[in-house]
Amino acid sequence: MQSNHHDTAWPHAPSHRLSTPGTYFVTAGTYGKLHHFSDATRLDVLQRGLLRVAADAGWQLEAWAVFPNHYHFVAHSPERDDGAKGLSTMLAQLHRKTAIWVNGLDDAKGRHVWHNFWETKLTYERSYLARLNYCRQNAVKHGVVRVANQYRWCSAAWFERTATAAQVKTVYGFRVDEMSVKDDYDVAADRL
Repeated sequence: MQSNHHDTAWPHAPSHRLSTPGTYFVTAGTYGKLHHFSDATRLDVLQRGLLRVAADAGWQLEAWAVFPNHYHFVAHSPERDDGAKGLSTMLAQLHRKTAIWVNGLDDAKGRHVWHNFWETKLTYERSYLARLNYCRQNAVKHGVVRVANQYRWCSAAWFERTATAAQVKTVYGFRVDEMSVKDDYDVAADRL
């Protein structure tokens, strides 16, 4: 895996609607909350890996944020999929590939990199829109940037470029400060 940010296969314009097979909010964290993806190259590879694996598996990402020790995303499962089962398969592939790659960099063959993931099936539009905003504002929440679109390992800048002004206003209008999300990760903003 290389880290050319310009080769990233970005999703198409956001649809902003719940899908029939399933729309999920996902959080995954590293084992021990360790910062295995602590520099730009590693974050580029993790983000690109997430986008590619999701696309290859037929998942449509709507929002994401990638950090040194965790990530979040909102995605629609493929029509042919049964949702959470396909999600497990997709994330197992992402975690296996990124663990092998980062362990090769650190000369730590066999090291346990990923801990677990948590998914929530979104069935209410307000919950869905709030989680879209949560993903995009997560770098601000963690104190990494002051404005979400300044963090290059999330979907905020992409969203602002590809969505309509009305979509941006709607999604950014949802409060995220009182949401109950498993997100007790220290991302050490000074290291990014």
